[in-house]
Amino acid sequence: MKIVSRNEELLRDALSCIPQPSSRASLASCNKLIRFEDISAAAFKIQCGVQKTPCMYSRLSKQYGMDIYLKKEFLQYTGSVKERGVLYLLMSLPQEQQRKGVIVASDSNFSMAVAYHASELRVPVFVIVPASTAPARVRTCRDYGAMVISYGTAARDAQLHARRLAQENGYLYLEEEDSAVYLSGLGTVGLELYEQVPKLDAVIFPAGGHCGLLAGSAAALKHLNPHISVIGVESESFPVLQQSLKAGHPTDDQACNNHHFYGDVSGVCFGSNSLQLTGKLVDKVVAVREEDILISMLRLLEYERATIDAEGAIGLAALVAGKLPELKGKRVAVVICSGNLELHLLQQCIARALTLDNRVCRFSLVISDCPGDMSKLLEILAREEARVLDIKQERTFVTSELFTVEVVCTVETRDKIHTAQLRNALLERYPTTAWTER
Repeated sequence: MKIVSRNEELLRDALSCIPQPSSRASLASCNKLIRFEDISAAAFKIQCGVQKTPCMYSRLSKQYGMDIYLKKEFLQYTGSVKERGVLYLLMSLPQEQQRKGVIVASDSNFSMAVAYHASELRVPVFVIVPASTAPARVRTCRDYGAMVISYGTAARDAQLHARRLAQENGYLYLEEEDSAVYLSGLGTVGLELYEQVPKLDAVIFPAGGHCGLLAGSAAALKHLNPHISVIGVESESFPVLQQSLKAGHPTDDQACNNHHFYGDVSGVCFGSNSLQLTGKLVDKVVAVREEDILISMLRLLEYERATIDAEGAIGLAALVAGKLPELKGKRVAVVICSGNLELHLLQQCIARALTLDNRVCRFSLVISDCPGDMSKLLEILAREEARVLDIKQERTFVTSELFTVEVVCTVETRDKIHTAQLRNALLERYPTTAWTER
């Protein structure tokens, strides 16, 4: 890999390398060296089409012992940072290709960004999705102005159909790869961070299978200040970036692809450009557990009033999990890149996170089936300031002595200490209390 200068170590110029319909209908082949100036050019060109999102000091700072600034990319129109790369990509297409149109084949944040910005630029846009796609995602793409076609039962079916339509009609088939134009657009996040937060010590980005944001932004930040630490965070369930860096080439973990909870951070879509940039410019890549991501989502909902998906919350999860102790007392920016959490997942995620955070607990005990015994139990719960969420009584299948009732109770507490206090109070009055472990 050629080093242009000390501060312009990777990146390439691909503004003149937009593929024509006669070539392969994706952008994988468009990988020439770019410079820092290309990221600056992208920032200038897309400034009227995307939000310059705020980077705000967070109330979470005191809790984790550092100055935390949250870059709120979920405030983009489609709820995702992908808009930056997509808009610059579409604006860089030749006019002839813009007239013919583009086509994508997924229900990802990338596809929604293409649907919206192509429509805004009056570029015909088609989105091919499998029949299993959530109706809300289909409706959203149609609301943005795309022609949405449901085809096949699996993502692979939709992709093959999209490629066939692209070849037959001259559409440009787009998929989220690491073309230099796309990386330049995503790299504008790094420019904004440097401007918005003076004296930054570190920036945390989501990584995983989609590390274009990490790679592009690292190029911008390291050019402006090589001393800023750039950190990527991925899931322990599929540490594809760490595996790829170790192997020296992109690896694929098919077992984890298309996981609904993880969304765009599962699977692999990066190529050699992103991997080389990451290996050269990123200081550290860490992996976090699913439990840490869920608690991170809960923290953002409570402290920032932000409904964030796993991709958006994974950066903060590294701080929640204590994976970066070297950042204590430092000034740290965390990129919250996506907020497209499906409603059916929202309830499950919050309920699970409250349990993991020791704020919802369940216990069972046996009491006498006599008037007043249930009220005594409720009095204890009231005295300990526990909020009863659900309570059930079982009489028929109780295996203990006659005329007793098994009570299964779910309560909400303030925190881990409050839960321990409640547990001790119950064991003192009911020694056979069984606590349901999370």
